Amino acid sequence: MSAIQDTISMSKTSSIPLPAAHALRKLGRNLALARRKRGISTSDMAARLFVSRDTLWRLERGDPTVALGTLVTATFVLGLHDRLANLAAPASDELALSLDERRLPQRIRRPRS
Repeated sequence: MSAIQDTISMSKTSSIPLPAAHALRKLGRNLALARRKRGISTSDMAARLFVSRDTLWRLERGDPTVALGTLVTATFVLGLHDRLANLAAPASDELALSLDERRLPQRIRRPRS
């Protein structure tokens, strides 16, 4: 399989690309760790999110079918919502910054009079 195919290959359990599935699983593990470090039980966290414990467990396993609103609320409850708000900030988008730099003209000529 080529590098491009590896990058866009879909995970077996969902219709999202495999790298995105890995990122979701890591995010879920990190949310679970943040919850445990704050001493919040699964029952209390689920109640704060207005979801069942099963949905919380799916969120913490990185299940892509969990609603985005549930993820956002979890980051708020854990005090991590500022980081989520800056996830796609233009100032930290290295690819976009690189593309902008490539589009700059090599030289600028003075207009003819």
